[in-house]
Amino acid sequence: RDAASVADLTDTYDDRALALRLDVTDPVSVAAAVEASEKEFGRIDVLVNNAGYGYLAAIEEGEDTAVRALYDTNVHGVVTVLKAVLPGMRARRWGRIVNISSFGGLAAFAATGYYHATKFALEGLSESLAAEVAPLGIAVTIVEPGGLRTQWAGTSMQQSATRLKDYEQTAGKRRASTLAVSGHQPGDPVRAAV
Repeated sequence: RDAASVADLTDTYDDRALALRLDVTDPVSVAAAVEASEKEFGRIDVLVNNAGYGYLAAIEEGEDTAVRALYDTNVHGVVTVLKAVLPGMRARRWGRIVNISSFGGLAAFAATGYYHATKFALEGLSESLAAEVAPLGIAVTIVEPGGLRTQWAGTSMQQSATRLKDYEQTAGKRRASTLAVSGHQPGDPVRAAV
């Protein structure tokens, strides 16, 4: 969402990189970024949906507003971007969509149930989309990374302020262990990206 954070890419690859503000929860922002990209480069061949974050809470502790915001980014945001980019891909009968899911879209643990639910939703959405667009020359890839040394468990992590004593031995312990691993995950995000 902060174009300045990728200034090094635009400086290095000025003819192949365009830094734009894009907030997946804002359809106007999405439409403007897609329009600007298509104007600059003529088309979008590859779409990578990577926006997302985690939320720590036992299911009963989850705060409705925060859970809706999580879904707005992790699920509805992907749909908004897909709907903005797919018309161009369909017209050309070519493209690749890469949806960044998570190992958390395959298995679930205490304290991250809402995050898992969004990633399970993304998995189903991606599989259905793949079946729909394959005859149109568009491929869909789901990426399911495990623990990478990113800010997912650090500054990007949201959590419920509600802490119920009955969940301290399950969700409470998992909250603590998830936050403690931030910056020490086994996976290298640079190597994963290559």
